[in-house]
Amino acid sequence: MKIFFIDFMKQRKTALLISLILIVASLGLIVTKGLNLGIDFTGGNVVQVEFAEAVPVGDVREILSSVGQEGAVIQAYGDRGVIIRISANEEEVRKQVVDALRAREAGMQVIRLEKVGPVVGAELRKEAFIALLLALGGILAYITVRFQFRFAVVSVASLLHDAVITLGIFSLTGMEISSSFIAAILTIVGYSLNDTIVVLDRVRENWKYIREKGITDMLNMSVNQTLSRTINTSLTTLLPLIALYLWGGPVLQSFSFALLIGVVVGTYSSVYIASGLLAEWWIKAPQKIR
Repeated sequence: MKIFFIDFMKQRKTALLISLILIVASLGLIVTKGLNLGIDFTGGNVVQVEFAEAVPVGDVREILSSVGQEGAVIQAYGDRGVIIRISANEEEVRKQVVDALRAREAGMQVIRLEKVGPVVGAELRKEAFIALLLALGGILAYITVRFQFRFAVVSVASLLHDAVITLGIFSLTGMEISSSFIAAILTIVGYSLNDTIVVLDRVRENWKYIREKGITDMLNMSVNQTLSRTINTSLTTLLPLIALYLWGGPVLQSFSFALLIGVVVGTYSSVYIASGLLAEWWIKAPQKIR
């Protein structure tokens, strides 16, 4: 039994306008302010040390945080060895790291100091961009065959909407982007697409009512019928992500923050953006109803 009914399509133009403003602002931030790329994209320094006795990785990170390198990548090996990757290229920063470690652990030995190039180089970025285009093309083709072409276009538009706004928020906050951010973006795309497909599948089932109800009422009915599923999925996903962001530590912070943004924006886009674009498209260029 339905407890309430929300007229989502009544606010569709306002929602689409807000999204357009956010997209333009996000693109503006990315172009003007840029993104805070981490060591995986920019390269940096590797410091390999061995302590006189076992030191927990958490203690090493605490020491690095004292010199502004809380985002460093730390890899422990053996009982006493640690390999540290820091994003700064300056020798002065590397010296500060070594001095801070030696001040806390007097018996420490420096095994290796060297500069390294980016893990995610220009060639890998080019290949990732090509793979993304192929994936979007595949999504367009699949949804066109499974549903219809308009459904495919609004689905891809929702995905781009979510990814651009997430990048814009990272540019605004200055949070570091590492290779785990790529995994977060791919996860967001999968989550958002799944959420959108659930709504559009119900739209397809209710398509027979379009003559009787019209496009906006039919879309409202479809979104409301899937609303409980959308809310339940979003909440059960958000709760562990909030815990991961609060207590997962600096290494997982950017990953969990990106997912938090993606889940919120992806839920919003599946309700308002995909459905709103479909409604506007139909009103401006209605198809022949079979």
